[in-house]
Amino acid sequence: MTPLFRYLTPQVLVSRVGHIVRVLPSRTLHCTFKMSCVNPVKRVGILGGTHGNELSGVYLVKKWLKDKSPVTRGTFETTVCISNPKAVEKCVRYIDTDLNRVFTDDNLRCDGQNSVYELNRGKELNRIFGPKHSPESYDFIVDFHNTTSNMHNSLMVHDTEDPVVMNLVNYVLQNYKHSHNYVFITGNAYHTTRTMGTHGLGIEIGPQAHGTLDADVYQRMEKITHYVLDFLDKFNQGEEFPACSVEAHRITEKIDFPRDESGDLTAMIHPKLQGKDWQPINPGDPIFLTFEGETICYQGNSTIYPAFINEAAYYEKRLAFWAMEKIQVSVPPLKVQK
Repeated sequence: MTPLFRYLTPQVLVSRVGHIVRVLPSRTLHCTFKMSCVNPVKRVGILGGTHGNELSGVYLVKKWLKDKSPVTRGTFETTVCISNPKAVEKCVRYIDTDLNRVFTDDNLRCDGQNSVYELNRGKELNRIFGPKHSPESYDFIVDFHNTTSNMHNSLMVHDTEDPVVMNLVNYVLQNYKHSHNYVFITGNAYHTTRTMGTHGLGIEIGPQAHGTLDADVYQRMEKITHYVLDFLDKFNQGEEFPACSVEAHRITEKIDFPRDESGDLTAMIHPKLQGKDWQPINPGDPIFLTFEGETICYQGNSTIYPAFINEAAYYEKRLAFWAMEKIQVSVPPLKVQK
């Protein structure tokens, strides 16, 4: 399917459906899309506790394991699951390795048991909700996460060419009237639990200290989940969703802390950057402060948008924050395939 983009200028741009396009403010964009007809969603998986100390998702799933009626809809089956039960029991991020990074094709194809708990658990989850890339996999997977960063309400998308996910994201943005909703395009940066399904969405809300609960964060996660399920139910019932454009952010660079030759930190997040996730960083803006009090400024050539600033769990991953660029994603109209 090919959308045609016609500007009210002599220029013409042609792009495939779902590709990211930059829309300049001085241009007016007219889009003509072919309708995306997609199979109905029959099975939805809701996963909490992929990281065992991110407690909003843990306790939402525990609640729905006792009473599934709030996440039940008439047009599909819902399964709720604690992804990493051993990590949840110990209230730690993981036992041996990050479960939200093990869903590579090589890991999932590996036969037999492994000494790494999360590799075995990943294969077990893939047998339940997958197999990944197969017609038997769950139609949609929702995965819950918290962050110590000031990420607000972040919808985590790995495939911008998925018309179901992108129309769903637009539905949430239009209906959940919150001042801080963002779309984070992960691409292939993560090999996450949600990639087991045909379609997937991560819901990441912060700030919330790991191993704790914040009532506001918990309630926001619950509300967004209901919008997700309502959209899928409306889609299955035949409601058509028009073409739209979604503002999003995608990764351009991984920014690590300054370090010495032995790998030890030599600086920390600058106070003027702390808590400023999604806010623009311009060339020359302060980003780090050395332990001696020296300011280190951003040396890039263009504006970036930081995400996951100073996330506690990312110190081990050598990540101070992700550098993002703001883009517009063209989304085709959607209806269910009868």
